[in-house]
Amino acid sequence: MYSRTVVLALVSSALYGQSFGFWPFSVFAESDHSPSQEEDSGVNRVAIIGAGAGGASTAYHLQKFAAISGISVEIEVFEQSSYIGGRTTIVNTYDDPTHPVELGGSIFVEINQILKNATENFGLRRRESETEDNEILGIWNGKDFVFKQNGGGEWWDIAKLLWKYGLAPIKTQRLSRKTTAKFLQLYTPPFFPFRSLSDRAFDLGLTEATAVTGEQYLTANGISGAFTTDIVQASTRVNYGQNLGQIHGLETMVCMAIEGAMSVEGGNWQIFDRMLQASNATVHLNTTVESIKKSKGRYSLTSASTNHESGVTTSTNKTFNTVVLAAPLQFSKIDLEEHMLKRTPDEIPYVQLHVTLFTSLHKLSPAFFGLPPDAEVPSTILTTLPTDSEAPADPKDGVGPAGFFSISTLRTLVNPKTIQKEYLYKIFSPMEITPVFLSGLLGFPIDRSLNLSTLTQESGIPISWYYAKLWHSYPYELPRVTFEDPELARGFYYTSGIESFISTMETSALMGMNVAQLIIDDFEERKLADKGVVEVVQMVLHEDVVEL
Repeated sequence: MYSRTVVLALVSSALYGQSFGFWPFSVFAESDHSPSQEEDSGVNRVAIIGAGAGGASTAYHLQKFAAISGISVEIEVFEQSSYIGGRTTIVNTYDDPTHPVELGGSIFVEINQILKNATENFGLRRRESETEDNEILGIWNGKDFVFKQNGGGEWWDIAKLLWKYGLAPIKTQRLSRKTTAKFLQLYTPPFFPFRSLSDRAFDLGLTEATAVTGEQYLTANGISGAFTTDIVQASTRVNYGQNLGQIHGLETMVCMAIEGAMSVEGGNWQIFDRMLQASNATVHLNTTVESIKKSKGRYSLTSASTNHESGVTTSTNKTFNTVVLAAPLQFSKIDLEEHMLKRTPDEIPYVQLHVTLFTSLHKLSPAFFGLPPDAEVPSTILTTLPTDSEAPADPKDGVGPAGFFSISTLRTLVNPKTIQKEYLYKIFSPMEITPVFLSGLLGFPIDRSLNLSTLTQESGIPISWYYAKLWHSYPYELPRVTFEDPELARGFYYTSGIESFISTMETSALMGMNVAQLIIDDFEERKLADKGVVEVVQMVLHEDVVEL
């Protein structure tokens, strides 16, 4: 029989984190938890910083898993920009909302379960390609087109590839499917959820692919030669701005998992907008989280919201049980209380990718690519390195003689001002596109006195509309075998650590789903612990009453 003094000691131990050694719930030993009126109400408050793929998926799955578990949650999302979607956003061609075009994440594929299922659940209309069906694909090494074919929705034709490259395409396809099949186990038990991404990658044998470059991984699996440098490297460059001798093998295989490419009509950002709507989260746009502190097991967030119409900035302080940082820490500029995190994520180098969109009456110039005047220029141009050149040691210097990663003729549009048919182009490049480059690309005399702000047909440059964006698009996916864990401290989660493993909309959404389940597990553990305290108290008090 316990005395009342022992009961109070046990309760104190539970609530304030003092371990007596026999208490069965580790939550008490790991947190300086203290009750509050908000907790007594049974509502668990969660702050999510970032409304991109990771943040929206966290909110959506958190509400979903909470409903299954019978747990009450309140979710608030803080987004410093004016829109939902993060690196998935659109701009309007000609500033006309009837002509949206993707500025960020453009496509996802059949095996992307979360994104594909979301489009079906939310009734979003999909299309199979960002470009028109009459696409002609060309791969250019800065000197010659090493490969050409008609696209028709699929960017490679197996029969034509086999004729030129032998069995390498089939071997690569099989290796990609085998590798991605391992990755897909992360979605289901016993591998889901995971508190250590490094452990899961090792458990699934995926570190065999992440430990080496794409070139080494392909060679180890009997794949080499022109197919790897012509086709696979063109894919790693257009998807990640990195060459085959630099990017790790797992991300290389992701680039080759191309079956069923699709996007959402009107923009992929709608997936994440619908996720947030379904989560019942309170979303604060134009709101920057300035600092986070921790006291008695809870997190205090100070944020600043700006009204762009009035220019007034309002500062707010709120307290939460759990915080999810769904954006790269190194870009967040959040002042974190010293020693609050068990581990601070490493700063990792991100690719600075210039995305340039423009419209013109004119097709791409054959002369720019060294073709005869009457030659047809491919509508989509990917790039690779010449066979006689070595990939630079520094991935930041890897663009090669082509000077860009890709140029795509997305579709034809009617200019609402001129009522003329024009072409909509998109360029991926490591450097800002210049008027000199664009003049040569469209076959017009070069005028070095022009600048980007005067790129109009009236000024002599054949461009009617222009938009450019610099993204920190994805990390340099260098070979490694350890990755950032999603839990940086008790109740403090991080989704962006997965980007050095695989950087896609889908994997950010996967980490959001994973973090959501971990949070629910935390809440259930605490609920069981609280129930245990109550049962012990009731038992002891009952015995005391009987004794009296």
